[in-house]
Amino acid sequence: METPHIPVLLDEVLESFKDVGDGYFVDCTLGYAGHSSEMLARYEKIHHIGIDRDDEALAFSQKRLASYAGRSTLYKGTFATVFPTLKETPVMAVLADFGVSSLQLDKKERGFSFTSETLDMRMDASSHLSAYEVVNEYPQDKLEYIFDAYGEVRPYKKLAAAVLEARAKVPIESAKALSEIAKKVIYPGGKIHPATLMFQAIRIEVNNELREIEGLLDALEQKHVKGEVVSLISFHSLEDRLVKNRFKKWAQACICDSQAMRCTCGKNHAIGKAFSSKPVTATKKELKINPRSRSAKLRSFRFNHDS
Repeated sequence: METPHIPVLLDEVLESFKDVGDGYFVDCTLGYAGHSSEMLARYEKIHHIGIDRDDEALAFSQKRLASYAGRSTLYKGTFATVFPTLKETPVMAVLADFGVSSLQLDKKERGFSFTSETLDMRMDASSHLSAYEVVNEYPQDKLEYIFDAYGEVRPYKKLAAAVLEARAKVPIESAKALSEIAKKVIYPGGKIHPATLMFQAIRIEVNNELREIEGLLDALEQKHVKGEVVSLISFHSLEDRLVKNRFKKWAQACICDSQAMRCTCGKNHAIGKAFSSKPVTATKKELKINPRSRSAKLRSFRFNHDS
């Protein structure tokens, strides 16, 4: 079955799980089962759990994984909500790819594209909040906050003011119209579209993305098992920072105050170790095949066998 989405860093993800024991592999961002189908094919003893909030992705993946029906279970919902409630044990491998899928980006009616005639950006089409409400109803100070905090847009105040000025004349009903506002405020630089960071900020707000990641990290910290491997793929600095900082915390042996003269905690508080201090990125070969992989960063962590 042909997939409409190319899974990023596929070889690197598969490699990160090469030593996991028998048990469950949880794909927290199932999408179109690109990573999951390859994991099931390569590691024949593992059982699979797929989580996604997108009905279209779940329907596609159920068909794609039909031959693995005896080893695969799919759940609808956000991973921060579903993952902590899983009863299946032991979970030995956890994957999350925090990017928007190519199909979501390319389908104009989903409203993620700069040229879309709609303004939506919901990963779960049944969710109440869409980009339309954010853009047309949020007060200026709230727009300024999300453009600054979630998009790291430098002229965030100017951009928020431009949105308010435009919507005062007529509601902003399409992503295309919204991107035109960004073009008037943000000077184009390099290959990045002027509206990229603004769209990122709105998408994060609509889908509660950063709090979702924090929720997953909290759940992993609380219910990990011996030898469990976690591989997380991020696509921008805010996501990567959350993952990097949490992995650093988990690997910290000493938890004494930095001002303490000497260690009194025993230096035995590390619950695991990151595979590397630097993230894994796409090879030149992959970049040629899938340009959208250029910003993907993979970080992997293994929990101690005695944690």
